[in-house]
Amino acid sequence: MTLATRKTATAVAASEAVIAEPAREFAFSDGDFRALAQFAYEQAGIALSDSKRNLVYSRLSRRLRALNLSSFRQYRDYLGANPSELESFLNAISTNLTKFFREEHHFEHFRSNVAAPFAQRAGTSRKLRVWSAGCSTGEEPYTIAVVLRHEIEDIQRHDVRILATDIDTDVLKKGARGLYPSNSLSEVPKSYWEFFEPAESDDSNKNVVVREDVRALIAFRRLNLMEAWPFNGPFDAIFCRNVMIYFDGPTKATLVERFTQKLALGGWLYIGHSESLMGVHPGLQLVGRTTYRRDK
Repeated sequence: MTLATRKTATAVAASEAVIAEPAREFAFSDGDFRALAQFAYEQAGIALSDSKRNLVYSRLSRRLRALNLSSFRQYRDYLGANPSELESFLNAISTNLTKFFREEHHFEHFRSNVAAPFAQRAGTSRKLRVWSAGCSTGEEPYTIAVVLRHEIEDIQRHDVRILATDIDTDVLKKGARGLYPSNSLSEVPKSYWEFFEPAESDDSNKNVVVREDVRALIAFRRLNLMEAWPFNGPFDAIFCRNVMIYFDGPTKATLVERFTQKLALGGWLYIGHSESLMGVHPGLQLVGRTTYRRDK
């Protein structure tokens, strides 16, 4: 080996030493990651790329500690032998990031094209159905609810319901409580603040609770979007925002087709700002930013 070659080899070794991963608490091989990623895809359609490797390790390490396991190989065995662990597995790898009135243009469109026309329509005992698919901790369905409650003064006379679903049972419990930090209202227009009240037994005013008549409009339910949907619809609007970014192309296409079939003719589909329908869907027409209308 020449001097130049030795210097190059030494430099490479030094570089590798700098970028080497720190010692992990639990053994986590490439095979472990691939097996868990495949399981997530089979069970929930979640596509975990190599860039999610550290996230998977971090999130699932909590489960290994809770179960007193020493390696991901043991966890894989445990997961295979205990179907009840599936819920905790999916809860752990699910990402939940949301806030009230996130992507506000969707709610302005919803107010103008769904809530206001419903309020102005003559007649009694009318029905309105909205689905928040991937509702996380509840900020999205509650935003939908306060818009409806604000626009439809006699809402109690009508059959108005919001279905809020998520695969993560932990976030559903938080959503059903309707309890949030007071500073979470920072982006809520002041005209909607009346629908939030100071939480009882909270002298510090750090928390608010969604008003009971607003909470009554929403049903929180666990749903894996890859499984059968135990409801018929049709829905006047479906919000599925920042959910399909976790799916691959074929899964997205199947999901959009199923959403379209659950929409009423003339109903609206709202998707996330970084998502697209991957081509023109024959039943949906793009009418605005990530906003689609079923026209056939």
